[in-house]
Order: sequence, then C-alpha cells, then structure tokens
Amino acid sequence: MFASAPPIAATAMDPWLVAGIAVVVLVLLGLGLAVGRRRGGDAGPSDTGTGVDDESVADGRDTASADALPDTEHVLPEVPDTPEELVAPPDADVELPAAPVEEDLGLGERFRRRLSRTRNVLGTSVVELFGRGVSEEAWDGLEEALITADVGVTATMEIVEELKRRAREEGANDADAVLHLLKEELTAALGEADRSLARASDEGPTVWLITGVNGTGKTTTIGKLAAVERREQRRVVLAAADTFRAAASEQLGIWAERTGAQLVAKDPGADPGSVAYEAYDVATARGADLLIVDTAGRLHNKTQLMDELGKVKRVLEKRAGPLEETLLVLDATTGQNGIAQARAFLEAVEVTGIALTKLDGSSRGGIVVAVQRELGLPVKLVGLGEGIDDLAPFDPQLFVEGLFSELAG
Repeated sequence: MFASAPPIAATAMDPWLVAGIAVVVLVLLGLGLAVGRRRGGDAGPSDTGTGVDDESVADGRDTASADALPDTEHVLPEVPDTPEELVAPPDADVELPAAPVEEDLGLGERFRRRLSRTRNVLGTSVVELFGRGVSEEAWDGLEEALITADVGVTATMEIVEELKRRAREEGANDADAVLHLLKEELTAALGEADRSLARASDEGPTVWLITGVNGTGKTTTIGKLAAVERREQRRVVLAAADTFRAAASEQLGIWAERTGAQLVAKDPGADPGSVAYEAYDVATARGADLLIVDTAGRLHNKTQLMDELGKVKRVLEKRAGPLEETLLVLDATTGQNGIAQARAFLEAVEVTGIALTKLDGSSRGGIVVAVQRELGLPVKLVGLGEGIDDLAPFDPQLFVEGLFSELAG
C-alpha cells in the first residue's frame, strides 16, 4: 500500500526545502562579507588619532631625550641649504614689521593708557581714603586696596608699615603727601634688577627659551618678540618645540610669516628636545642672530611634564652651552595663582626673568610687585594689549607713574 501510494508529501515539501537552503546560504555569505570588511579596515590607518604613532618609528623620527645624548662631542647632521622644516620665507623676501603705532607717544604714555583698570582699584582708592585725612581707617583701606590689586599680603604689610613710619617722620598728613610716599615705596619694592634681555657674547645665535602654562599668551609673546627683533634687522629663527598642543606649530608659523622669522618645526607629537636641538643647528647654519624656542605649555602641578621641560633645556645646553635667557610667561589676570605657577617652574629650570602678559586687561597689576618681592625674579616684559607692538620692556618708574597718573601727588 505504501509502495503504490503517490509521494504527495515529498512533492509538496520540495519548494520549502529549497527556500530554506537558500536562506542559510545567503546568511552565511553576508557574515563572510562583514568579517572581510572589518579585517580590511583594521589593516588601514586608524581614524581615532590616539595611541602611539607607529609612523614615527617608520620614518625615523628622532625621539631621543637629553639623557640619551652622548657625552662626547655630538656629530652634527649636515644642514641642507633649504631645510624642509623652514616654512617661512627667507628674511630678505619679507617686508619688515612697521614701526609701532604708539611709538611717538612714548613708553610712559603707553603705560598710562593701558593700566586704567589697576589705577581705578588702587590709585583712586588712595586719593579717596586719605582725602579725609591720615587715619588708621585710611591705612586699613590702603592695605585692602593693595591686596585687591594683588600686591600680595606679605608685601602689602611691609609697604604699609614703612609708609606709616615715613608719614610720621616726614609729616605726611594729606592725600598728596601719602601718594608721593606710596609711589616711592612701590618703585623701591620693584628694585633695580637688570631687566634687559641677555645676548650671546661669543659667536653663534643667542638662545631664548620661553616657557609657561598654556593660555598665558606664551606663543603670542614669542611672536611679538620676533617682531621687535626683526625690526632691528636681526635674523630670527623660531623653534616650534610645543609639539603636544594642537595647532601650536601652525600658530607659531603664522607669527613667523608675519614677522619674517624662520620656523623650524616637526610633526605633531615629535620629541620637543629634538626640535630644539635641530633648530639650533639650523640657526647656526643660517647665521641667525637669535633662536627663540617655544616649549610645550606645562601644568605646574604635573611633575613628569616639568621634568620633561628640564630635559629640553639640557638638550639645548649640550649643543649651545648655557642659555642666555629662560623666560617664564605669566598671565597678569591670574593674580596670585601666577606665583604658584612660577615656583613650580623654578624647580624645573633656572628662570632668568618674567614676561607678564595681559597687564592691560587686569585690575591686578600689583602682581608685578608680588613677583619681584616673593620670587626675586625681574619682570622684563609686559603685555599692554593684543597688537603686534603691544609687548613692552618693563620700567618700574613708568609703571608706578602709570598706576597713579591723573591723580594728585
């Protein structure tokens, strides 16, 4: 019976069986293509931009630190006539920066115009306080005004005590007399340190190492320094050793183009010491007068990063000898926080002076006094604005006069 019965069930199931097999095959093919694409993507460059740059090994990028340099005389690589690192045009092809717009005004007038915020806090307070007579209340008010202007608590107490003594001995009994004494005491507090920028006495380029926390105006200060030097017909090379901050070398390159300086730069993430080392070789071969090295901005509370800053300096000293200047850039608007930053940098490198930026935008101009008194470091440069010509040599007497200009005394 079963042999003679027609295979109805088998005939009906054939299409379903075929369809099922087809679905399985298609699924397997899809999985195979997905795996292939993933494997192919892994073989290509990563889009994340994180981790170790394997290309730095393949292209022979120099990542040697100062400790890896030999103690014996270093064999210098031959510097080609047109190194690839030089992205700015030759000096002769660049129009020199024009003279400062405010040059005719004089430095004293520039200080007066740009210190209005601190003057409103400090100078005006003195006149108002002592306009009612010399009293203990007035002295207390002067202490508060000096601290508000970030002269610092220790320096403020010393200055006010000396003012009281002199006022008694010299009979200063009105606002004019007290203001005159205050100006003398602040000028004396700033001292008579040598604030000129050092130059090399032997043959070879002068080297200035510029450091500081990111955001203080460090790279901009370098650009303005280059403008001043180029205006004096000096040949300048800028070393973009801030290789960790995004677009740092591009920013410095813009300043190089504006000022006619020459830029030495390497790929992002390159060893900062190697950039500085090679920049000195380029500056020497080019007969440059000055090499300004932009170092990576450091967080002053990161020990490892501060140690690396010390290595950059040692790299340069192995090639160039003792550096003429190591300038620390501080932001005047940070006030007393700048003192904490400065102390940490002093532990990493031997700082020779301070460049104090954004002085025009701060009511805390008294930080100049705090830096001098608490750190023993001369303020050599001050930023009086955002223009290319707004970096000025610091003059204590003109600074104090600017704080109290248009006031009695």
